[in-house]
Amino acid sequence: MRTLFFALTLAMTLTLSGCGYNTFQSGDEQVKASWSEVLNQYQRRADLVPNLVSVVKAEAKFEQDTLTQVIEARSKATSIQATPELINNPAAFQQFQQAQGQLTGALSRLMVVSESYPTLKANQAFRDLQAQLEGTENRITVARNRYIKSVQEYNVTVRSFPSNLTAMVMGYTAKPNFTVDNEKEISKPPAVNFDAAPAKPAANPPGDGK
Repeated sequence: MRTLFFALTLAMTLTLSGCGYNTFQSGDEQVKASWSEVLNQYQRRADLVPNLVSVVKAEAKFEQDTLTQVIEARSKATSIQATPELINNPAAFQQFQQAQGQLTGALSRLMVVSESYPTLKANQAFRDLQAQLEGTENRITVARNRYIKSVQEYNVTVRSFPSNLTAMVMGYTAKPNFTVDNEKEISKPPAVNFDAAPAKPAANPPGDGK
């Protein structure tokens, strides 16, 4: 009896391994871990924003509209619950991406506007926060790249034969990956114009006689 049970267990193990079941489990865990790291870096950025806003507010002449946009974008980005189920829901995943993209844009505009305020640029607290934000943006890029790769490997398993049969039986589907909202716009080649009107020659100085 024990021998029969062992044989059945061994046969089941070999069958599940051969059909890609274990690969799905490994890939799914890798996707979840990669996604957690993406969220970790997004949270780090969200935590930095209130301190950044507080420092910038100290500059009385700073544009209030820019700060308001940053605050609203952060609020929207953090209001979406980034649960593990989010990576299996394309619509919710896209909504999350859009919210994070809006925060990225608002922070970029804030940094551009800050260039016009020498006092703000010289503020040590602002410089420290700016450096931390730049480092966080780099970490987000690395984390997103790792997530993209892990989703790619998982989706290849979902679509490849014979593991696609296991996917159909077990209900595994392809997971959404990162993309950009303005894909068509950035796909266009940049317009380069060398037809600018040449500079007019300087007028003859008085008394030149020509």
